[in-house]
Amino acid sequence: MNWYEKLNQYFPIEEMKSQEHMELLLKEKKDIYKKDEGPNHVLMYVEMEDFIFVDYLFVSKDARGQGLGKKLLDQLKRKKKPIILEVEPIDYKDTDTQKRKRFYDREGFKHAQSIGYRRKSLDTGKINELEILYWTPLNEPEESIFAKMRHTYETIHTYKDQQLYGKSYEDVEKVLTFDEDQTSP
Repeated sequence: MNWYEKLNQYFPIEEMKSQEHMELLLKEKKDIYKKDEGPNHVLMYVEMEDFIFVDYLFVSKDARGQGLGKKLLDQLKRKKKPIILEVEPIDYKDTDTQKRKRFYDREGFKHAQSIGYRRKSLDTGKINELEILYWTPLNEPEESIFAKMRHTYETIHTYKDQQLYGKSYEDVEKVLTFDEDQTSP
């Protein structure tokens, strides 16, 4: 099974970029869009000068609980930049979402309470609501995380969307919102 098949099998269709989209990012944005893969994992991430965005982190069922996810995140943490990622909200009927939350909590990630993220899937038309999690070595404020997330959306998520999908994702102002009253302590 190739890297894309592993991701596509695990992540919901509403969260997946097309293989063509990711391959184009790896080719045309190779200075910032990276792939780290092994027999039991696939890590797709964006490394900017001042932050890292984890696009996809997949660890095979056989390797879960053995420290591989922690090892991959530790490699990114050593770069001493904020790390941002999107996750599905906890669904108490889905144990994977609960395990994922516990994993990121253990790794020191915080939920960006003030950042709302609602994107319409180009595949299904369904609104996909995700939570933004972040880890920061220097206690970076959520306003800064929000700005970095906006940059990621405009630079990576919507990259050549019209050409690739025949339609465009919604404007960043409609997808990402910031509520100052909800800022995490």
